Amino acid sequence: MRLNGRRNSNNVVDKRRMSGKSIGIGGGIVGVIIAVVITLMQGGGIGDVASTALSSLSQQGTENYVPDAEDERLADLASKVLAGTEDVWTREFRRQGWGEYTPPQMVLYHGAIQTGCGQGTAQVGPFYCSADQTVYIDLDFFKTMDSQIGASGDFTYAYVIAHEVGHHVQYLLGTLDQAHNLMSQLDDTEANQVSVRLELQADYYAGVWGHNDNEMFGSIEEGDIENAINAASKIGDDYLQRKATGREMPESFNHGRSAWRVNWLRKGLQTGDPRQGDTFSVPYGQF
Repeated sequence: MRLNGRRNSNNVVDKRRMSGKSIGIGGGIVGVIIAVVITLMQGGGIGDVASTALSSLSQQGTENYVPDAEDERLADLASKVLAGTEDVWTREFRRQGWGEYTPPQMVLYHGAIQTGCGQGTAQVGPFYCSADQTVYIDLDFFKTMDSQIGASGDFTYAYVIAHEVGHHVQYLLGTLDQAHNLMSQLDDTEANQVSVRLELQADYYAGVWGHNDNEMFGSIEEGDIENAINAASKIGDDYLQRKATGREMPESFNHGRSAWRVNWLRKGLQTGDPRQGDTFSVPYGQF
């Protein structure tokens, strides 16, 4: 991904040296499986972009954190990608007649942090909190994606960020609150289906960003899209559940099948049109 010469966002707050201590579940692929199984036994789905399963690894003591060169490179990448989402969505909101785009803040942390949505930890992966309109990222997650599921590359990491910003777009458009209100009135299985629709739309919005960012800045290089598609194929609920338990539990899906995530990300990349991402009008399971 070409980012040289790109501006950095003014909406990044770096709290990596201020974050608290996090306790890891374990290491290696065994740690991934244990984390997924625990999540499922507790009645949850797979958290955002590999969730508990991936981010829980390698987070033992985070006190006295000192970033190395790769940490600083990833922080710069995150800032520039966030700036790209600001440029793209500012233009798209004006194009669509949606008013002025108000960008989210991004907080970089390490281990654990207090948020408007409660305590945030590396175990939950990158996440968006609508209460304070902030994207939270522990950059070690990107390293874990590479080492644990073989999903790497700067555009892959940008996809993760753009997905979370996609939730902010949903918040600004009212989609997020409407979906959450609906979910509170449904049983767990039906509520999970609404969650899947939200997550697939966020994948689509990430693709929309990628299309338009490339149009504006020529940012996509050979292999970038393939890397992002590979990542999407490995963070579906079905893929992670089979890895964890050897079987699928569709009633607990809350992010969607790998094929669904790939389809909506690819569609966004191809069209670049935010209005073609209505995942709520598609019959469930026909994504």
